[in-house]
Amino acid sequence: MNDTATTYAVTDPASGEVLATFPTITDDELRQAIATADDTHAAWGRSSTVAERAALLHRVAELYRERREALATTIVREMAKPIDQAYGEVDFCADIYDYYADHAEEFLADQPITLAEGSEGSAFVRKSSVGVLLGIMPWNFPAYQIARFAGPNLVIGNTVLLKHAPQCPESALAIEAVFHDAGFPAGAYTNVFATNDQVADVIADPRVQGVSLTGSARAGAAVAEIAGRNLTKVVLELGGSDPFILLSTDDLDAVVESAVATRLEGNGQVCNAAKRFLVADHLYDDFLAKFTAAMSAVEPTDPSVSGAELGPLSSPTAADRLEEQLRHAVDQGASVVTGGERRGNAFTPTVLTDVTPDNDAYREEFFGPVAAVHRVADEDAAIAIANDTPFGLGSYLFTTDAEQALRVADRIEAGMVYVNIVGADSPELPFGGVKASGFGRELGPFGADEFVNKKLIRIG
Repeated sequence: MNDTATTYAVTDPASGEVLATFPTITDDELRQAIATADDTHAAWGRSSTVAERAALLHRVAELYRERREALATTIVREMAKPIDQAYGEVDFCADIYDYYADHAEEFLADQPITLAEGSEGSAFVRKSSVGVLLGIMPWNFPAYQIARFAGPNLVIGNTVLLKHAPQCPESALAIEAVFHDAGFPAGAYTNVFATNDQVADVIADPRVQGVSLTGSARAGAAVAEIAGRNLTKVVLELGGSDPFILLSTDDLDAVVESAVATRLEGNGQVCNAAKRFLVADHLYDDFLAKFTAAMSAVEPTDPSVSGAELGPLSSPTAADRLEEQLRHAVDQGASVVTGGERRGNAFTPTVLTDVTPDNDAYREEFFGPVAAVHRVADEDAAIAIANDTPFGLGSYLFTTDAEQALRVADRIEAGMVYVNIVGADSPELPFGGVKASGFGRELGPFGADEFVNKKLIRIG
């Protein structure tokens, strides 16, 4: 966390042209933002009712739907997500805010405790807010990542300081405006264009009670180190190299369609997308042929045009990094079955084989439209490769055997297992990982349970 030269700017992902810049917050402004958030928590967070906060969150959902076009267009402008996917992201955000508003009373209800036999009186747990929280969010889902953090915590009564990715300043300001226009008081949700050094100071501030970061393992380790020194709770959602295990199917074409969809979503820049495809020996040749053909049929195009499936990577830097990864993978023995061509900052969909354990690509996360396909002898071999990674975010399993599905799901070292389905994220389903993919959960009931005081009240 030692970068003082953070620049908040909208840069055309295709050309690298800087379209707009925004000043970073001053130290005095940041101190005032923390103070206001702390005061607002004391005044509003503790005195407002759950119903009042839920009503505000419902209004946020309404504004997302009203401003759908502008929010989605900004996402495309900043990080080149295909426009149809950007619309989907905005719609998902509205659903998340409605979900937490709808279930706020349930999630924050008192929880009675059955006392040990012979004990007199009663006991229950009452949930309440903890205070100011800092969210550090990435560029690949400029709206969604905020929704799953801010939604539950605002309905709890916590107040939020939001440090967005430097390449998404217009999304950051548009989202802050939504919360303001919905009627949240000043200090409930505050965008801060902070440098990394300033972020470190915020984490160390005793008024800040928690930090949620979605990003790289390197950033997560840096934030966790500062949070640990200051006894500040942290939730981390980091990278992933999710396996896609195919053991049996009665519709290979549908499986291939799912494989392409999960690998190319967000131009291949999604942390919980499938990246390693582990295919049973008897299906391998047919899968590889169909998958290669389907990937080859997708061409990079203008992401602002409806129907686009694949745009450029998010920045010239991201494209340079992926190009270098591919070069090293091939130098170390990987075979390029299709793709691998860089066109400006875009890449043609790429399929790799012969990625062996001594190749760096075997354990790296490819953040771009690159898939590694492995032949596996059986269920045990698939699980061994699936778990042979520092990451443990999501995973995908395709099988016609229901017993095998649960058996394999139990053995996969990941925070999420999707069986015979992709793209099934939903507000009620918890999201998070294990190992180097981080810890803590967002979405679902668990998402409203991370930054909350679970206070025991025991009555004699």
